[in-house]
Amino acid sequence: MNDMEVEKRKCASSYGKPPWIFKGSALYQLHLVKAETAKAFIPKDFRLVEAFGYTLGGFFLASYDESPAGIFDELVVIPGIVWNPPTSCAWAARVLVNSDEACDHGQKHVGLPSQVARFTKKITPVQRQPKAKTYGFLNMIGLGTTLRPPKDYVDVQVSEMEGAAATDICNITLSTAVPARKSDKWMGPTIKMSLPSFRLNFCKCGHTEYIPNLLKYSCQIECRVRAVKPAKVSGTLYSPKEDNETVNSTTEVSKDNGRNLSISVMLSRPILALEFNCLKMRVEAPIVVSSSSKRSLKVSN
Repeated sequence: MNDMEVEKRKCASSYGKPPWIFKGSALYQLHLVKAETAKAFIPKDFRLVEAFGYTLGGFFLASYDESPAGIFDELVVIPGIVWNPPTSCAWAARVLVNSDEACDHGQKHVGLPSQVARFTKKITPVQRQPKAKTYGFLNMIGLGTTLRPPKDYVDVQVSEMEGAAATDICNITLSTAVPARKSDKWMGPTIKMSLPSFRLNFCKCGHTEYIPNLLKYSCQIECRVRAVKPAKVSGTLYSPKEDNETVNSTTEVSKDNGRNLSISVMLSRPILALEFNCLKMRVEAPIVVSSSSKRSLKVSN
């Protein structure tokens, strides 16, 4: 696919012409992910940034109040980062959204491994208020604050949807509630940053390949940011189906494998969590870096 074909795809989207603007709040949580887990998502043409058998991955959980697709939630699973000389880029392994329009745009126009999901949220009151804890290292880098216990916990259950069928991916327990826009609660300094990202996309389950080429896109983020206590993530790995349980066992096992690897990333060890408030994200149109083949991808998304 050449640049002209990509341009036709993105202009045909109901999102309209780029850049696309998203506003809301988010949690960006960094994890130590086993390199062998991350490598299953990375094409062999790329080199994973790793040390001592681990890479830096995690997830991005966002709630958008305004976007080209309206109000929706998003969970991006990030298994690791790859070299993009002279810097590096995050790799999106799975993008779950509770918006058909956002899913369609991600798959067909941006080259993301988007899937429709259900986000079920439940608020649990906190019975006891432990003492606040101060993180000295975060103070040294300008993000430090006293992390006070929340009044409530928010549980977010994320499930993949295939028609009416739902498959649970994970439960994320947020230990801090996002302040209201006009709240007097300290929300951290205002920052601006750019996040480059690579993504190679094939349609799920081996159907039509919407965008088989390697794309690179970037987004500029402006927000209030503060360090918070990492969210607790729970989930269950799935056993692959036996050959006699499905007509197309190869596809099903591959799907289970990709799902399990994504869950493994979510269950890996958290090292830092950043809360983004008053978030404004400007996403630029993707550009084609190079063409690639399906053989470069090791697992099905």
